[in-house]
Amino acid sequence: MSEKEIRPAVRTALEMGPILAFFAGYILLRDRAFTIGGTEYSGFIVMTAVFIPLIALSTVALWRLTGRLSAMQVMTLVLVTVFGGLTIWLNDERFFKMKPTIIYVMFGAILGVGLWRDRSYLSLVLGETLPLDAAGWRKLEFRMMLFFFGLAVANEAIWRSMSTDAWVQFKTFGLPIAMLAFFMAQAGLMRRHSTDPAETEDAAD
Repeated sequence: MSEKEIRPAVRTALEMGPILAFFAGYILLRDRAFTIGGTEYSGFIVMTAVFIPLIALSTVALWRLTGRLSAMQVMTLVLVTVFGGLTIWLNDERFFKMKPTIIYVMFGAILGVGLWRDRSYLSLVLGETLPLDAAGWRKLEFRMMLFFFGLAVANEAIWRSMSTDAWVQFKTFGLPIAMLAFFMAQAGLMRRHSTDPAETEDAAD
């Protein structure tokens, strides 16, 4: 089934809304503690409990509006639920902080396996919206593999050595900015290897 078109603003709101809500709630509750069922929970744990249903609802809304979900969206929801649930159950924020590391290692590994098998998994997901030749896909996937592994290392370094405030800011703003900067840096590669006639003419000029 082909993906239905929705407004970019709606997609951005659904994808970033839960993250921004987590950030805002954490800022409001970070210095408070809540006793529930005889157990004391920090504001971080409480907002983790709020974040799980928020991202579930946003993912379902994206599915209903577009008719499909990417593998990354499904895997993110599963890992948020699993690691967020462990965070709440064990009352230990480390599990939620490790979640981005697991996600980026998994996607880096998937791209690495594709490169090793000489198969372009990324083109299966983005091929309709990003027309590239085979060499372009291979170069982009290699760079994305390194990028994902780099993000995993950065996440581990930050949550293990810095404060929770620093990690929340990195998760909310640093990761999206890094993603945007990465794809902007690939503009030249995309022009050079585009199979779109208009892009090919521009690259040749």
